[in-house]
Amino acid sequence: MLRNTPQSLLPIASALPALVTFLLLTGCSGQGSPGTEGTAKPQAPPSDPVRERLTSLTLDQKLGQLLIAGIDGDRITGDMESLIKNDDAGGIIFYKDNLKSPAQALQLFNALKEANKGSSVPLWLSLDEEGGRVSRMPGELVKMPSARTIGLTDNRDASYGVGRALGGELSAFGLNLNFAPVLDVNSNPNNPVIGDRSFGADAAVVGRNGTAELQGLQSQGVIPVVKHFPGHGDTSVDSHIGLPVLQHDLTRLRSLELKPFAEAIRGGADAVMVAHILLPKLDPENPASFSKPVITDLLRKELGFGGVVMTDDLTMGAVVKKYELGEAAVRSLEAGGDVLLVGHGYDLERQALQAVKEAVRSGRLTERRIDESVYRILQLKAKYKLTDEPKGQVEIARVNEALKQAVQGLKS
Repeated sequence: MLRNTPQSLLPIASALPALVTFLLLTGCSGQGSPGTEGTAKPQAPPSDPVRERLTSLTLDQKLGQLLIAGIDGDRITGDMESLIKNDDAGGIIFYKDNLKSPAQALQLFNALKEANKGSSVPLWLSLDEEGGRVSRMPGELVKMPSARTIGLTDNRDASYGVGRALGGELSAFGLNLNFAPVLDVNSNPNNPVIGDRSFGADAAVVGRNGTAELQGLQSQGVIPVVKHFPGHGDTSVDSHIGLPVLQHDLTRLRSLELKPFAEAIRGGADAVMVAHILLPKLDPENPASFSKPVITDLLRKELGFGGVVMTDDLTMGAVVKKYELGEAAVRSLEAGGDVLLVGHGYDLERQALQAVKEAVRSGRLTERRIDESVYRILQLKAKYKLTDEPKGQVEIARVNEALKQAVQGLKS
């Protein structure tokens, strides 16, 4: 080993083995042997409150968190109370016929929170409050203009102001999740379902204003759910009635439809709703809402989305006219989705839960797969500090003034 070492360095080279042994025994810092003050103590792993909450839940409680359910009528029913107390439903969605007046709506929201008091996980209370023709809040409240009107203004600050005002309105009532903004590019003027719900036909305008609005909602503690991934703007069939089919490949989607969603994800989107549209060039068998190539490969892997993925309403014609609802629910979870939205019918809501439960019992779905989704759900609820504390009387005049100012901001 010392054959080619210069004569002047031989003493140093000969001493190297002893020096290495000394350093190994004393520690490289030279501050003593293992167990002395110079040795760094192992750090305890940081606690994860979300993981702790997850492990405290039974399997049935976890499965309940996967469901956002609709409610019949304008007051809490025995069926809905059972769905919350016995089936641990994770959230409720409200439609126009559920909300008759500000006082009635507040009473309903508080009653549902009270029904959930036995759960360790607070409810999502949600609706579609987009502005324009899609508005669920009672008539006494000022309505926001359509997304098209906002897109024509194309003022990022004004769009943020609209989101902030909407978030303030919903938060005042105790609502915490809004299925908006719409990020579909309105590329087909004959589209029967999107139209002025879109910010426009330019993907950059849609992405810019949609992302600003979602950030405004977030500023008020309301979770925005961007929709309808991967893009519903070029369809000619209303998915409420039938299943739209789009012959777009990935090149086309990347060049137009996906751009607003990519921008929103970069801008902090926490939740994405996936549409009931069939894209045969990506998946010839399953609509996007329960397609692994769309949810896992495209949304999660390519766009890097790690948040909560929700289906569009599984009771829509696009699903129930072609698929059994329970099977669609299971397929959505298999594909990488997290939340099953079942907006109408107690029997259908129970059917979705039962199908998922049977899939776990049979081994088709593993509890580990369920845990992945429930962890994301609990993490999002914790991020926004959701609670089931009731809200007091809402100052309608103050809420309306903020909404009016947001509308005025679009004109200035």
